[in-house]
Amino acid sequence: MRTYAGHSSAAASNELYRRNLAKGQTGLSVAFDLPTQTGYDPDHVLSRGEVGKVGVPISHIGDMTALFEAIPLREMNTSMTINATAMWLLSLYQVAAERQAETAGEDPAEWVHALAGTTQNDIIKEYLSRGTYVFPPGPSLRLITDMVAYTVREIPKWNPINICSYHLQEAGATPVQEIAYAMSTAVAVLDAVRDSGQVPAEEFASVVARISFFVNAGVRFVEEMCKMRAFVQLWDELTHERYGVTDAKARRFRYGVQVNSLGLTEAQPENNVQRIVLEMLAVTLSKDARARAIQLPAWNEALGLPRPWDQQWSLRMQQVLAYESDLLEYDDLFTGSVVVEGKVADLVAGAKAEMARVEEMGGAVAAVESGYMKSALVASHAERRRRIEAGESVVVGLNRFETTEPNPLTADLDTAIQTVEANVERHASEAVRAWRDARDADPERRARAVAAQERLRTDAASGANLMAASLECARADVTTGEWAAALREQFGEYRAPTGVSGSVGVGSSEPGDALWRVRQLVARTGEELGEKLRVLVGKPGLDGHSNGAEQVAVRARDAGFEVVYQGIRLTPAQIVAAAVAEDVHLVGLSILSGSHMELVPEVLRGLEEAGAGDVPVIVGGIIPESDAAALRAAGVAMVFTPKDFGLNDIMGEMVGVIRSARGLAPLEPTPA
Repeated sequence: MRTYAGHSSAAASNELYRRNLAKGQTGLSVAFDLPTQTGYDPDHVLSRGEVGKVGVPISHIGDMTALFEAIPLREMNTSMTINATAMWLLSLYQVAAERQAETAGEDPAEWVHALAGTTQNDIIKEYLSRGTYVFPPGPSLRLITDMVAYTVREIPKWNPINICSYHLQEAGATPVQEIAYAMSTAVAVLDAVRDSGQVPAEEFASVVARISFFVNAGVRFVEEMCKMRAFVQLWDELTHERYGVTDAKARRFRYGVQVNSLGLTEAQPENNVQRIVLEMLAVTLSKDARARAIQLPAWNEALGLPRPWDQQWSLRMQQVLAYESDLLEYDDLFTGSVVVEGKVADLVAGAKAEMARVEEMGGAVAAVESGYMKSALVASHAERRRRIEAGESVVVGLNRFETTEPNPLTADLDTAIQTVEANVERHASEAVRAWRDARDADPERRARAVAAQERLRTDAASGANLMAASLECARADVTTGEWAAALREQFGEYRAPTGVSGSVGVGSSEPGDALWRVRQLVARTGEELGEKLRVLVGKPGLDGHSNGAEQVAVRARDAGFEVVYQGIRLTPAQIVAAAVAEDVHLVGLSILSGSHMELVPEVLRGLEEAGAGDVPVIVGGIIPESDAAALRAAGVAMVFTPKDFGLNDIMGEMVGVIRSARGLAPLEPTPA
């Protein structure tokens, strides 16, 4: 039983962890901030506005030691949501455990051998959904392979990869796509480990036994429960037939779950509580396909960062189910159900067909590089949005049953969410500079750090397993940014396909419907200006949650705009340069990481300095109203939040903003 937690600093997060453990949590789930996830120190230019916002910043072994102060790692089960830099964070975790053992007067090797937990380490879904990748697919798969081979030998209770279909569903995946792409990722990893020769064939079952999954559970909980039974069946078949694993225990489908965040609403957020409970039932009702670990979001995550009390509420949901209900007292409730067996069979057949398509393309890596999987997810998400906007999919409080009593939970929005202090980034930047300065002032420490980074580069070039060099970097006081920079030199960086150009949006419309009317507005405004309307959709900072930006870009294209979308991880200066070069009529910024108050004003200033101060800027994201008011006062034309789900309405608002900025009279939509 976990809650996903971490923010501000290692010390603040340690305090939160110890409080949560005292309340009955049975494991830790560590959220790292975006600079840590993408291999930057807090003082890097791309870290601006992102330090400590969506997780804890970990820059070196000192931070990792502080994160687990007074929490004996030998006794803890720790899940770490980390992917591109997973090898580095595991190295820091191991070295922190070694130092705890030394302090306790015990054998560090015994502590390391006893460590239990999980590194997410699924880079495929980062290219498809969350965007916290660093290196190209080939080198990234090598890092995963090296970690798997190392942990099977040295940390046998550790799950070196948590193949993560969770974020695929957040990006719009259907149940069939979620199963198929997760299984295709597993095949890519297991094939790579097998083909690397680092694990003898007779020991390969131990690799399969350490593969775990991290799954999403949506509110259609019967379908989701059947999805889990399909996962169990497919994994058993795959590991037996493709890899020859005869030990049934090694073939067990081992998964943890966080229930769906995509379906959480800002409108009537109290409804999120019952959604979360229903979604938890999806992964607990069927004993033969039950989750091994659960972490639940909080009711207010569509508003901002949950407070400790909100996290406690989510933990109590699990405890009531486990200790008050009788759910855990019975064998599987669905064995022999004709309805369940039929649905499972449909999901298995659909997933196998999609897996075959991916296999024909050359596997998961090739399907990422070609853009196939990303385009498929963007299209599925567009269809999901269309159904909600059309009222075909009911979301209570959002598109039906919208009348509501005043909500005491959100009466004071400024206190309804956790806020990160404004000076967190400054303190972290100063601290990492002080760490490097103190290290380099000592000739012996400096020489060891330099040698460790050089060994990392050499091993990366030679093809050696990179865990040994990474562990030496951790012991030598190397920082997160230095470790990643050494590998960037060898492996290079990567920009994954956005999926926007190849995806199918709403596309066609009928005369008189909402999209048709918006197209008329776009066309008439373009005629008055004598040019086609151009919009730039930008993702400043390190926030890689691009689903919303992609849907806006696809719908804008369907509405007749010319769309400039360059993907994720751009500096404000790069966005300004693109806006000026493309001579756009409007800039739309998407930020979900909480860095809007730092990054948006930089874009506004940059446009002004570039002589494009008349180009209007709109912003979308998880933005409290007090911040939205401040952004509007700073010059932002409009602010959109999760309650603004009607993309056609947003397109109409964009036309209005452009007309106002260009001195044109408002236009009324063409009547149906």
